[in-house]
Amino acid sequence: MPSFTFVVKDKKGKTLTGTVEAESRNVLLEQLWKQQLTVLSVNEAAGADGRGLSKFKMGPSKIRLNQLVIFSRQLATLIESGISVVPALAILSDQIEDKNFQKILIRMKEEVESGSNLSEAAAKFPQAFSDLYCNMIQAGESSGQLDVILDRVASYLEKTGALQRKVTSSLIYPAFVTLLAFGITAFLLIVIVPKFRDIFVTLGGGLPKPTQMLLDVSDLVKSYWVIGLILIIVGVVVGKMYIATPGGRLNFDKLILKTPVLGSLMRKVAIARFSQTLSTLSKSGVPILTALDIVAKTSGNRVIELAVSASRASIREGENISTPLTQSKVFPVMVTRMIAVGEKTGELEKMLAKIAEFYESEVDAAVTALTSLIEPLVIALLGIMIGGIAVCLLLPVFNLSSLV
Repeated sequence: MPSFTFVVKDKKGKTLTGTVEAESRNVLLEQLWKQQLTVLSVNEAAGADGRGLSKFKMGPSKIRLNQLVIFSRQLATLIESGISVVPALAILSDQIEDKNFQKILIRMKEEVESGSNLSEAAAKFPQAFSDLYCNMIQAGESSGQLDVILDRVASYLEKTGALQRKVTSSLIYPAFVTLLAFGITAFLLIVIVPKFRDIFVTLGGGLPKPTQMLLDVSDLVKSYWVIGLILIIVGVVVGKMYIATPGGRLNFDKLILKTPVLGSLMRKVAIARFSQTLSTLSKSGVPILTALDIVAKTSGNRVIELAVSASRASIREGENISTPLTQSKVFPVMVTRMIAVGEKTGELEKMLAKIAEFYESEVDAAVTALTSLIEPLVIALLGIMIGGIAVCLLLPVFNLSSLV
C-alpha cells in the first residue's frame, strides 16, 4: 500500500502534518474530509513509515473515552457469545449515536470484510484507537482470547480515565477560585477604587500611605491593563512554544516533579500509569519491547519517558528493566526493587499490578491532601486581596474629622 504525506488545517486553523498509508490518494482525501479538515496538500512519499493514521491525531473527531470503554465491553460480549467480528461491528455501528464513531466502525467492518484483521483495521483510525489498544487487540487475536483482551483493555481505560479525572477535579476548584480572585481584584482596581478617589479629593487633606499606594496601583492598572494583558498572552504563547520543544518539555516536566505537593502527586500518577499500562500489556501477551515503547509514549511526562526508554534499550542489550529505572532516580526504591524481584521470579505482571494498586490508593490520598491544603490557601488569598483593598479604602474614613 502506498504512503502519502499530507498537510491539513483543523477547525481552529492549526496546521497538522503526517505520513500515512492509504489505498489511493482519493481514499486518503476522503478520510481527511470526513474529519472536517481543510486539505492543503497530499503527496505520495515512497518508503515513508506510516501505519494508517498512527502518527496523526485528528482532534476535532477524537472519540471520547467512555464511548471506547462501552464499545470494547459490548464487542467482547458479542464475541464471547459466538458472534464473529464482522456482524458484531455491524450491530455496534447501528446503535452508536456518535456519527464520527459510527463511520469509523462501518469502515472497520469493511476493512475486516476485505481480509484485514481487527487490529489492522483499528490501526487505521488513531483518533479512536491508540497504539496500546491496537497492540492488545493483536495479542488477543494471536492468542485466540480476543473477548478477554477487549474486556481487559476496557478495564484499563476505565482505571486510567478515573485516575486522570481525580487529578483534574482536584485542580479545577482552586484554579477557578484563583481566577475569580484576580478578576474581582482587577474590577475593584479599575472601576471601584477610582470612584473613591473623587470622594477623597472632595474631602481634601492628606491620605494614609496604604490608601495612597492603592490609588497609585489603581491608576497604573487602569492605564496599562491592555499592555499587561498583551504581555500575559505573549508570555503564555511563548511558554507553550518553549514547552513544545523537546528540551523545553523536559525542563518543564522536571520542574513539575520538583514542585512541592503537586510534584509528589504527579510522580505518583505517572508511576501508577506506568505500572498499570505495562502490567496490562504484559498480561495480554504484548512483546516487552513493544510494551515499553507504548508505556514511554503514554507516560505523560518526559522524564518518565526517558527512564522507560532507557529500560527498553537495556532489555534489547540483554539486561533487565530495573537497573536503568533505578539509575534514573525517578522511581522510588520500593518500585524498582519490586520490579527487580518480579523479573527474577518471573512474576513481573503481578508485581506491576500490586505497584499500580498501591499508587492508585496513594493518588487518592494525595488528591484529598492537596484539595484540603489548597482550598484554605485560596480562600485566604481571596480574603487578603479583597479585604486589603477594603481596609485601604476605609482608612481615610477613620480620619474623617481631620479631613473635614
